[in-house]
Amino acid sequence: MPRFTTSDGLSLYYEDEGQGAPILCLAGLTRNVTDFTYLMPHLTGHRVIRMDYRGRGKSDYADDFMSYSILREGQDAIELMDHLGIDRFTLIGTSRGGLIAMALSVTHPGRMNGVVLNDIGPEVAPIGIERIMDYVGKTPPFSNLDAAAESLHAGHAEGFPDVPLSRWREQAEFMWADAPGGGVALRYDAKLRDAMIGQAGAGEAPDLWQLFDGLKDLPVAAIRGANSDLLSFETFEKMQARHPSLIAVTVPNRGHVPFLDEPEALSAIHQLLDATK
Repeated sequence: MPRFTTSDGLSLYYEDEGQGAPILCLAGLTRNVTDFTYLMPHLTGHRVIRMDYRGRGKSDYADDFMSYSILREGQDAIELMDHLGIDRFTLIGTSRGGLIAMALSVTHPGRMNGVVLNDIGPEVAPIGIERIMDYVGKTPPFSNLDAAAESLHAGHAEGFPDVPLSRWREQAEFMWADAPGGGVALRYDAKLRDAMIGQAGAGEAPDLWQLFDGLKDLPVAAIRGANSDLLSFETFEKMQARHPSLIAVTVPNRGHVPFLDEPEALSAIHQLLDATK
């Protein structure tokens, strides 16, 4: 099982597959390497690296939960690429991963050849934040993964109207694990919630538009779910005005977040990859 040790002593899990120009895939807030399961078959001809953030998936949990931060997770990503001897790479970031990409454009300029932002931008809609805080760090009350899939299917019926139960069953297994004695368990450290609350109360949030501007000289693709509650249509339009060469696509019948195997998403990703050659 491939792992590397961060500068502050955590052992983090990663996957490294294929050959060709390197792509680093960074997942959503509570997610893990499985976030890109449906995209992987479409990235042949590339070396694809996926990483479980600290406190997620198969990576170590941190004693200091406040290190579950965008800046520290970005540093972990850079340390992984240094560990692998990769100087420059294209980054595909879903939600949290996209925020990390924006931060890296400022903290580590010159490391990225291009960026794909999956349903994330410099403004996060309050209703989306409320939804996230409603579940993050809380063990769901499902009796098993089948029940979890049924709940996902019902709960996402409006945002993802054409997604079958079978895919939600796969998602349930990506997101949760069978708990000893019944029920389901989180695949991440529940203290991630404490980190988010602590960081929200630590002072004024950074201007994410300044971080987005760090991408101005890079090829960038932005993918938005048409029914997203996190990336608003208005913010998406502002992003296109701010970055005129932005490859911008909207995926119909998707909320937060598209799976990235949709035709619209794949078109944007491949157009971005062509632009980084």
